[in-house]
Amino acid sequence: MVALVSTVAYLGLEARAVEVQCQIAPGLPGFLLVGLPDKAVRESTQRVGAALTAMGLALPPKRIIINLSPADLPKEGSHYDLPVALALLAAMGVVDAEQIADFVAVGELALDGRVIPSPGVLLAALHASETGKGLICPAAQGSEARWASGVPVIAAPNLISLLNHLKGTQVLPVPAPGVVEAPPRGADMRQVKGQETARRALEIAAAGSHNLLMVGPPGAGKSLLASCLPGILPELTPAEALEVSMVASVSGTLEGGRISRARPYRSPHHSASIAALTGGGMKVRPGEVSMAHLGVLFLDELPEFQRQALDSLRQPLETGEVTVARANAHLTYPARVQLIAAMNPCRCGHLGDAALACSRAPRCAADYQSKVSAPLLDRIDLHVEVDPVRAVDLALPPPKEGSTEVAARVARARQVQTARLEGVAARTNAELDGEMLDLHATPDEAGHRLLLQAAETMRLSARGYTRILRVARTIADLGGAETIGRIHIAEALSYRRQAPKA
Repeated sequence: MVALVSTVAYLGLEARAVEVQCQIAPGLPGFLLVGLPDKAVRESTQRVGAALTAMGLALPPKRIIINLSPADLPKEGSHYDLPVALALLAAMGVVDAEQIADFVAVGELALDGRVIPSPGVLLAALHASETGKGLICPAAQGSEARWASGVPVIAAPNLISLLNHLKGTQVLPVPAPGVVEAPPRGADMRQVKGQETARRALEIAAAGSHNLLMVGPPGAGKSLLASCLPGILPELTPAEALEVSMVASVSGTLEGGRISRARPYRSPHHSASIAALTGGGMKVRPGEVSMAHLGVLFLDELPEFQRQALDSLRQPLETGEVTVARANAHLTYPARVQLIAAMNPCRCGHLGDAALACSRAPRCAADYQSKVSAPLLDRIDLHVEVDPVRAVDLALPPPKEGSTEVAARVARARQVQTARLEGVAARTNAELDGEMLDLHATPDEAGHRLLLQAAETMRLSARGYTRILRVARTIADLGGAETIGRIHIAEALSYRRQAPKA
C-alpha cells in the first residue's frame, strides 16, 4: 500500500502541487527520502522519526520509502516535515488515508512533536482554495491561513492533538483571521520647513507612483522628506494587501497572520549586496525590491551602493518584477516599487558652498555622481535639487499644509487614475505604456511643441520622453485638468535633468 498526502513547493509566489508518497515494504530497515530534496528536506526523516518517538510510536522495522512527486521539481524548506509524517502514519494505519486526502499539509516538526511555523502558509492556503481542499498547518499560522477565504483550516499545535482531531476524540479550535493593523504614523510634512520645490516633487511622486531622486548637501532634509512619503500615500486595497502579504509570507515575515493596509517602506543600508536587493541566496528569498512591492524603496546615499547592485535594479524598475535565475530553477517575484533615492552632490557634500567645498570641486562632483549609471538615472522620473536649510528657515512657523492635506490631494489624483485605468493592468500613471499612454497622456498642441523642442535640446531618450509624459499626466491630475497642457509639460521638464555619462 502506498499512502498519499498533498503538500506544495514554493517557486517564487507560486505554490506547485507536490504529492508525498509513502511505501512501507519488506527488507532491511531504513528510512529513505527521494524526489530532489535539499538538505533541509532530507533531514526531515530525522525530525519525523524523533517526533513519532516522542508520541510513543516506533518506526516499523521495514524499508520506508518517501517519494516527493514530481521527482524533477526541486524541494526546499522545512514545511515538508508534517506531510511526510502524515504519509508515514497513514501507511502505518494510524490515521485514515482517505480522510487526509482532502487536505494540503505544511509545517515543520520539532523533536518533541510540536508543529512549528514555516514560511509560505498563506500561499499554501491559496493553493488549497484553488484546488478545493482544506489546509493542515501549524497553530501559530492558523490566522494567516484563514485569509484565504472558504478554506477549512486545521491549525495543530502538535502532532498528537492533530491525530486526536482526525480521529474525533479532540476538537481543535477554528482559527480566526489575523487582524488588520492600522497604518503606523510616520513623519508629518509640517516638519519640513522650506524646500517648497522638494515638497511639490514629493507630492507628484506620491500621486503618480513616480521614482524620485533628491540631490542636496548633508542635513538638507532629504531623509526627512522620504520618511514623509508613507504618510501621504493611499492605503493598499484589500487585493493589494493580500498581494503584499504573499511576499511577506514566503519570506517568513508575516507574524501572527497580521495584515497591514500600509504600503511597505524599505530602506536598506548602502552595503547591501545584489542578492539582498533583488533576491537570492542559497535558499532563494525575496530581496528588498520585492519586499517593497507596491510600496517605497528608499536608497539613501545612492552612490555609496555597489554599482553592480544598483544596476541590478534596472530591470525590476522597468518591468515590475524580478527573476532570480538558478541552475535548476528560475524564480520570479513581483517588484512594482516606487524608488526614492537621495545623494549628496559630491563626496564632501558641499559643492555649492565655496567656504566648505573641498579643493577638488567641481571635479569631485563629476567623479562622485558618475558612480550611478546613466541608464539607472534615466529610469528616475523626478530629479530635484534640495537646497541647504538656513537657520532663519528653521525659526519660521510650521507650514500650513501637513501630510493630511497633501494626502487628500494625492488620494483624489489616485482616484482619477483608478477610474481611468479600470479594467487594465496598470494601476497608476507611472505604469502607462503603449496605447494607454497615447490615449491618456497626449498633450495639446502647445505642450507637444514644447516637448519636442525640449527632447531635442536635452537629448532625451525614448524612455525619458515617455516618463515626462507620465509625470505631466500626474501634474494635470493633481490640478484637475482633463488635458495635458504646456504648463504641465513645462513643470515635468523642470524635474528632468540630462543624465551624466556612465
